[in-house]
Amino acid sequence: MTEQKELETTMKKLETRFEHFLFASRWLMAPVYLGLVLAMLAMLVKFGEDVYKLFTELTIASEGTVITGVLSLVDVALVMNLLIIIVFSGYENFVSRMDDLHDHEDRPDWMGHIGFSDLKIKLIGSMVAISGIELLKAFMHLSQGDAHAPTDRHLIWMVAIHVTFLFSGIFYAVMDRLGGKH
Repeated sequence: MTEQKELETTMKKLETRFEHFLFASRWLMAPVYLGLVLAMLAMLVKFGEDVYKLFTELTIASEGTVITGVLSLVDVALVMNLLIIIVFSGYENFVSRMDDLHDHEDRPDWMGHIGFSDLKIKLIGSMVAISGIELLKAFMHLSQGDAHAPTDRHLIWMVAIHVTFLFSGIFYAVMDRLGGKH
């Protein structure tokens, strides 16, 4: 009976160590979130280039070119906002709580309250918005007779992808709602 007890104790210790190892593995995600922050830095550089180009060509640019330039800026802003949400929510949900920042005056209200399901809804919503902006930019190029205008085939694919994102978002939101998340 003592051997049985020792075996159970040994197995429980192994199980506990294994569970602690699995739990600590969540820190493997931390460099991923750091990489996303660095990606935001790269997007900030691109945003600066786009602003510079928009203002240096403002006097010679057509109205459509200015609108397309502004839409590109909005596009970058949406992607960066999405990255912030993913970094903050992902880190707090999957790696560690940011306890020292809970009382920070600039802490966003949503931080710490967006769960995995909410994160997916925001991701899909952002994808629909970004896809819509890209589609609008393509139509602007088309209406201007721009050399960068997409082909009919390319435009059909863009519309199909946008509609797919749109319906995916709607279906996911409905399934989430029916699944009991109210």
